[in-house]
Amino acid sequence: MAGESKQEKKQQPAAGDEKDLKGKQAAAESATPSKKDDKEHLQPELSDEDQQLQEELEMLVQRLQESDKKLYQLALETMSKLIRASTTSMTSVPKPLKFMRPHYETMKTVYKHMPDEQTRQMCADIISVLSMTMGSGKDCLAYRFLCDRKQKIGDWGHEYVRHLSGEISAHYHDTTGEFRTQLIELVKQIIPYNMEHNAEADACDLLIEIDHLHLLSDYVDESAYPRVCLYLQSCYPYVPEPDNTIILETALQLACKFQQHTQAMRLALMLNNMDKILKIFKEPKEPAMQKQLAFMLARQQVCLELDESVPDYDDLMEIMSNANLNKHFLNLARELDIMEPKTPEDIYKSHLDNSRSRFASIQVDSAKQNLAASFVNGFVNAGFGVDKLLSEDGNKWLYKNKEHGMLSATASLGLILLWDVDGGLTMIDKYLYSTDDNIKSGALLACGIVNCGIRNEVDPAHALLSDYIDNQNSCMRIGAILGLGIAYAGSNRAIVIDTLKTVFNFGNSKISASVEVLGITALSLGLISVGSCNAEITEILLQTIMSLTKTDLKDTYTRFLFLGLGLLYLGRQKSTEAVMMTLEVLEDPYRSMATTMVDICAYAGTGNVLKIQQLLHICSDHYETVSGDEEKEKSKKDKSKEKDKEKEKEKEKEREKDLSATQSIAVLGIALIAMGEEIGAEMAYRSFGNLLRYCEPAIRRAVPLALGLISASNPKLNILDTLSKFSHDSDAEVAHNAIFAMGLVGAGTNNARLASMLRQLAQYHSKDPSNLFMVRIAQSLTHLGKGTLSLSPYHSDRQLMNPMAVAGLMSTLVSLLDVKNLILNRSHYLLYTLVPAMQARMLITFDEELNQLQVAVRVGIAIDVVGQAGKPKTITGFQTHTTPVLLAIGERAELATDEYISLTPVMEGFVILKKNPNFVK
Repeated sequence: MAGESKQEKKQQPAAGDEKDLKGKQAAAESATPSKKDDKEHLQPELSDEDQQLQEELEMLVQRLQESDKKLYQLALETMSKLIRASTTSMTSVPKPLKFMRPHYETMKTVYKHMPDEQTRQMCADIISVLSMTMGSGKDCLAYRFLCDRKQKIGDWGHEYVRHLSGEISAHYHDTTGEFRTQLIELVKQIIPYNMEHNAEADACDLLIEIDHLHLLSDYVDESAYPRVCLYLQSCYPYVPEPDNTIILETALQLACKFQQHTQAMRLALMLNNMDKILKIFKEPKEPAMQKQLAFMLARQQVCLELDESVPDYDDLMEIMSNANLNKHFLNLARELDIMEPKTPEDIYKSHLDNSRSRFASIQVDSAKQNLAASFVNGFVNAGFGVDKLLSEDGNKWLYKNKEHGMLSATASLGLILLWDVDGGLTMIDKYLYSTDDNIKSGALLACGIVNCGIRNEVDPAHALLSDYIDNQNSCMRIGAILGLGIAYAGSNRAIVIDTLKTVFNFGNSKISASVEVLGITALSLGLISVGSCNAEITEILLQTIMSLTKTDLKDTYTRFLFLGLGLLYLGRQKSTEAVMMTLEVLEDPYRSMATTMVDICAYAGTGNVLKIQQLLHICSDHYETVSGDEEKEKSKKDKSKEKDKEKEKEKEKEREKDLSATQSIAVLGIALIAMGEEIGAEMAYRSFGNLLRYCEPAIRRAVPLALGLISASNPKLNILDTLSKFSHDSDAEVAHNAIFAMGLVGAGTNNARLASMLRQLAQYHSKDPSNLFMVRIAQSLTHLGKGTLSLSPYHSDRQLMNPMAVAGLMSTLVSLLDVKNLILNRSHYLLYTLVPAMQARMLITFDEELNQLQVAVRVGIAIDVVGQAGKPKTITGFQTHTTPVLLAIGERAELATDEYISLTPVMEGFVILKKNPNFVK
């Protein structure tokens, strides 16, 4: 390098020689080829064909610059023919466009001198296509408007149409008036072209970009409808509000236009719009279709008030009220041959443990283990109506539990008899006459559990439980209040709400209510009116929260007042503004806790990225705490300031606890918002990894619960491994929550890997009664309903979220945020709030008269076919079974015979089939 610079110095000319040198340089340049020529020389030589094309195009451009105007039209026609002939290639820029690039500016000049309208339009057309390769602002659009409007837009090929669409969406919002009207006209030419050429997704994207989705219904025909509708639904989670509801409403409009009643109902349920649900329900004239819609409503636990004059009124009401759910479930159990009741020991399989740990487990707190066995017995035999602990001699087993343990042990009877209202209440009735208040209270709760999700004209649950709402004994009150909450979850039943309201009338009520009773009542009201924005309950709960003293607000049951309020607005997004304003009055730790709780419930399952960012921001706040050793050192140095220090220390503790409550709720919120959509859930899982590593103890304790929520009844290996690691954590609460979350993730799947993990954990924790209790609960959840039930809040191909299920899961998880004082203390009965989330993961087929049909179906892993052309396969790796069958999460079923036609495209739950008129054996 140094040598070069010296040479350069030598070569620098004196001032006088400069002119002479420039002359020589010019001569040299003309003699030797320039760098530009060099590059061209390096490029592969053009083939004869390409050379000929290039010369031809150059000649045509030359001709357009000549004075003879008669030649213009012919030249332009030839040019456009040459360009069109080669726009079919998708991989590279077509040759004519490449050769025409140098003449782009010339063409623009030529355009100005065109003699008549026709040639000017043809020239504008060619310039518009050329500007595609030039990347020059609005030229493509501007010249498109100067063309002949009658000419078909698709003549220039797919790539040109896509380029135009891109420019329209980029410039649409910056334009006004006349230009905007012209853009809309152009869009009306593009959409039909897209629809004809299997580019439905492009058409939808363009209309979403320019906020004109309402135009879509004019261009969709019956063949394009399924693809358009599927694409719109898949866009829903990624579009901000209020555009996301517009997308669903457009899809709904299309479904109604093509008489796709079941699809329309599914969309109306996603929108949660009761007027539309009722309208769609009344539309079909076929009785079988109405019954199918009734089955869909029953699965979402929506019971419409119908006029008795409606044909098949009794059948429809019976279906919607889930009256036969227990009968169908037991039929499934008989088909699968799993009626034999299981004992807790069948689940623990402790005979597989090594003998040393078996001997060690003798010293474990037996009352706690008996309580665990009651839960296990209930969860495993849920819905089967028979067990080996309570059915034979209930009293003998109940008295093996300590006082508050008897409550949950008796309530587990409700789980065993789940959905069997007539038979179940008779079995439970005898315990209502017990002398022990805890057994009585458990029986009241059992009455509520049996009725969960079943609507009954005579309201047996309300008739039985309402008398105990004002009982002197708070244990009895809680059993009755929570029983009503679980029995009427999602029904928004006025008579039950009026009964529960009396608990809050401090002045009129004969006895005042403790914070525990108030909290449980708020939770029950939240469950009953979930997602209904019930103004009356909102007002009562807000008044109650405002009237609490500072000591009351510190009570751990206060969280249920906030949760009850949040559940009223579940999934209602912007409807919470007034409530948020009112909550601002509270002092800070409680204000942020309450507002966060209401906010996360309002956006449950929406996948709203901005909300998740806000919650991550709450989690990233750090607070300083002073360690004990430093504290001692300081107190030795300065005893006079001891009192001040103690006060400060208390403040510090308070601040730590306060912020931590909000942060734990925020962690649950991230999972609650992200769970509805795969990519969001995956991102949340990664964020939780960071929270576990770098955040405060309160956040670490909440993360396992959030992981459980994001993947309920969906045992993904990465999540199970993470939870398994934290089930051995040194922080006891992290371990408790991780163990419970393992049960939640594997709920009802009988997952063999998880079962063996939990057996090892039971040995590892055999001397720790609290952890062992949690392991037993997790084991029972894994085998929930002997593997026939699911806790996943999503159904109908994961398109619909069941608000009752989300409310049930949230109630349990919020109580686990303070696991030591609630679940592991006296409030273990809160585990029964999982009941509204329990659903059978079955597929049962009927004929049009509702007689059970056995048909062959293929069950396989669901494939995402959004945006794929043609008729792609929707399942892979399938096996053929005969209905009724069980469907695991992520599986899809389709008919394996042409003999029947399904009335709903989503084969899940109860499906009605009709004979195929065109079937030939």
